Amino acid sequence: MSTAEAPPASTNGRKDESLDTVVIRFCGDSGDGMQLVGTQFTNVSASFGNDVSTLPDFPAEIRAPAGSLAGVSGYQLCFSNHDIFTPGDEVDTLVAMNPAALKTNLADLKRGGTLIINEDAFDKSNLQKANYAANPLEDQNLLSGYRVHRIPMTRLTRDAVDGLGLSQREADRCRNFFALGLVYWLYDRDHKPTEDWVTSKFKKNPQIVEANLRALKAGSNFGFSTESFTVHYHVSPAKLPPGKYRKITGNEATAYGLVTAAQLAGKNLFYGGYPITPASDILHELAMLKKFGVRTFQAEDEIAAMSSIVGAAFAGQLAITASSGPGICLKGEAMGLGLMTELPMIIVDVQRGGPSTGLPTKTEQSDLLLAMFGRNGDSPLPIVAAATPSDCFYAVQEAARIALEFMVPVIFLSDGYIANGAEPWKIPKVADLKATKVTHPGPSDETEEFLPYKRNEKLARPWAIPGTKGLEHRIGGLEKSDVTGHVDYSPENHQHMVLTRQRKVDAVAETIPLQTVEGPEKGKLLVISWGGTYGAVRTAVHTALKQGQSVAHTHLRYMNPFPKNLGDIIKNYEKVLIPELNTGQLRLLIRGKYLVDAVGLNKIKGKPFLVSEIVQAIQDLL
Repeated sequence: MSTAEAPPASTNGRKDESLDTVVIRFCGDSGDGMQLVGTQFTNVSASFGNDVSTLPDFPAEIRAPAGSLAGVSGYQLCFSNHDIFTPGDEVDTLVAMNPAALKTNLADLKRGGTLIINEDAFDKSNLQKANYAANPLEDQNLLSGYRVHRIPMTRLTRDAVDGLGLSQREADRCRNFFALGLVYWLYDRDHKPTEDWVTSKFKKNPQIVEANLRALKAGSNFGFSTESFTVHYHVSPAKLPPGKYRKITGNEATAYGLVTAAQLAGKNLFYGGYPITPASDILHELAMLKKFGVRTFQAEDEIAAMSSIVGAAFAGQLAITASSGPGICLKGEAMGLGLMTELPMIIVDVQRGGPSTGLPTKTEQSDLLLAMFGRNGDSPLPIVAAATPSDCFYAVQEAARIALEFMVPVIFLSDGYIANGAEPWKIPKVADLKATKVTHPGPSDETEEFLPYKRNEKLARPWAIPGTKGLEHRIGGLEKSDVTGHVDYSPENHQHMVLTRQRKVDAVAETIPLQTVEGPEKGKLLVISWGGTYGAVRTAVHTALKQGQSVAHTHLRYMNPFPKNLGDIIKNYEKVLIPELNTGQLRLLIRGKYLVDAVGLNKIKGKPFLVSEIVQAIQDLL
């Protein structure tokens, strides 16, 4: 957080400061509404014109034990007057609603940062649940490095909603809006968008509308009237390219990108899926877009979901499924069927911590090798990976283009950080979007047999719609004879077909952009990133460049095949660093393909990289 020259003190004795960037984290029990208030603060900041980046963090359990360390839910957001690419390393303002939230989050608050605590929650029971032997609010050494504000939020919220006839439990559920109103005041945010949202969200219950609005106003009034807050902050709008913006999450952008791809291709969209964290929101979003020719099918399991989209693709639909690592494992057999039948479909993998059930609500990049090799036989599929939440909109359209042009299933990789994170998205003009032309062979009166595996210059076979006169053909999982599509067990044909399918995937490289580099074209160190590590790596490399270090950055969106010039780029640098949220999966692929001794920076903690971690790794290598 950098500070410009502060204006003179205001008339009430409070100093006003203008800041470039602020990082705030709301944290409390999983029932305290931290995700809601974090989202509201993000929406307000985005509508004001700030650049924003967010990091929601919540328990895997639907309702974790109240007050427990495992039940803490948090929402971190960074808002700025310039371009930002991460939700921030250190927290400037931490709002802790109970002892467990304080214990699990205090270490991330910067020295001198603002700490806002609901002191009413620090009773004997909650202290025990958080494993505190004594009240930390009485520990001067623990809190001496921060600007501490102990506020009786529970009591003040109850006072604010008094007279509305709410139960004590209902009144206490408004504490999050008290905290939100206070932080709105502290950072000079406009209440109006949140007031409108509350009024619309709870319009069927005027009592709840009034209670939340009172709590919101009470928090703001408290900040204004108390003498403990000696500074009031301002963050001006960012200078973003002109256009119409909205806040968007990765899952929202994926859903909108899929519908856009279908509309531009003149196809209906069929989504077959099974709910799984953190991919379920894609199903939720698509289910609300039926007016755009979207059909959603919630299957009984992952196997049925994958099989359903093979059938939908056979019927001529743009077919989509989405899951996370455990579900992708179950989809493997039917993904092989999609490959063998050579039909266009998209398999979305929103990666999370594994193995098995693992860390359902935490991010990881550990499915790259699963996407590459996680099917029986030689089963190559193109793989596209998004870089940021808004990039999902464009990257998934590129996955759809490859699927339709090459008649092949395509895997689209996202992750929990991208899927749940949010940033401003410049809404594109329809005229600027590229359509993928789709053709189907028409009815035929010819007596000759239809040849379903006769290929074009991209090795794609014709997409014949079932029931079209004269285009009857056989389909299934047994090996096909090239051109005719008949079942063929001969050794020569099998080798030919396996190599043909591989060549088709390899040919995708002829249609994707050449890889680009940020920084010097030659030098001592190249940092390669993919997926959700983009923002942290880009920021770290820019930091190193400002320090005069010989370092460059290249980010991969096409994971299979790699861009044609990637090998040439790698040869221009003495060393290669690959940061990944896994044990080194891209590093294994890069080493094997390009015979370069790439160095890994690997983190498997369910959390994204801090910029400082990558900066340190760059310094160590140089």
